[in-house]
Amino acid sequence: MHLALIGATGRTGRHALTIALERGHDVTVLVRDPARLDATHRDRVRAVVGESTDTSALADLLTGADAVVSALGPTSKERDLHTRTARELVALMAVSGPRRFAGVSGAGIDVPGDLKAGKDRAISWLIPTLGGAVVKDKPAEYAVWADSGLDWTLVRPPRLVDGEPTGRLEHDAHRSTRSTSIRRADLGVFLVDVVEQDMYPRTAPFVATAKG
Repeated sequence: MHLALIGATGRTGRHALTIALERGHDVTVLVRDPARLDATHRDRVRAVVGESTDTSALADLLTGADAVVSALGPTSKERDLHTRTARELVALMAVSGPRRFAGVSGAGIDVPGDLKAGKDRAISWLIPTLGGAVVKDKPAEYAVWADSGLDWTLVRPPRLVDGEPTGRLEHDAHRSTRSTSIRRADLGVFLVDVVEQDMYPRTAPFVATAKG
């Protein structure tokens, strides 16, 4: 499979890149600075230099790709970054493909059909109130994908933590997880699993590292 990866130098994206290469996929990455790629990866990927909202860079990134994986993280400097990126991707993918996308949202957003526990519903209510514009970016991004007609998946993790991959994941389309955290390494693996196995199309599943 040929994967187009956004956010490959980030704390989650580097894990997604590692697992994609380990599994034998061809990978094209969108990066601001290729020097930030792990030295062991630089000669194994095609790097496109640009921003995630740059139409020409995204068009180059998508050339020949079978699926897009985004591990784009939040930033206080660009409070609507995810929504603007989604709009650019949808416009390009709807015309020339690929049709498959997997990206990272957040456990705090609500989508139709959710069966959240009481504490999780309370957190979902508090986050938009206290989190400001960066938090509001996530529901807006979801709306863009939900209206796209493409085969998208927006993964909803809880708190992200560092650590080696565990291989122990719990995930569900609408029921919030018992665990309240996920290792970034596990999230990177799950993103690749989603496109490899065509998991949760047009859905925003919850995912967490299962308690040992």
